[in-house]
Amino acid sequence: METEKKYLIAGGLILLVLVALSGLAVISKDAVAKGEYDTFASCLAERGAKFYGAFWCPNCAAQKELFGASAKKLPYVECSPPNRKGQYAVCRDAGITRYPTWEFADGTRVEGVQPLEALAEKTGCPLQKDAPNETG
Repeated sequence: METEKKYLIAGGLILLVLVALSGLAVISKDAVAKGEYDTFASCLAERGAKFYGAFWCPNCAAQKELFGASAKKLPYVECSPPNRKGQYAVCRDAGITRYPTWEFADGTRVEGVQPLEALAEKTGCPLQKDAPNETG
């Protein structure tokens, strides 16, 4: 009887620890998913900027790398089909010939990897890092 009670208590404690650890895993996953330039990347989209690129393009990867985890918030337009042949109509119709190409609300374009400062100047978006653990 006393042994069963000990096992029941031990089992309950183990379950409690597992639940607590799974909660911590979810919290840390959310913290990692937040990028330090989320607000800046979202502002670029709100101001009408578009980033045309291709999944296989090393310069596009370099542009995304400047944004780190915040690249997921970029106003990115994929131009290349999976087979790398041709171009999706949205990019063809826009006249995109090089990657990466940034297009702005005023219709101007720049090609190649752009420094974050240049994108901030062109769009008027403030270039500042988001505070860690900020929700958004």
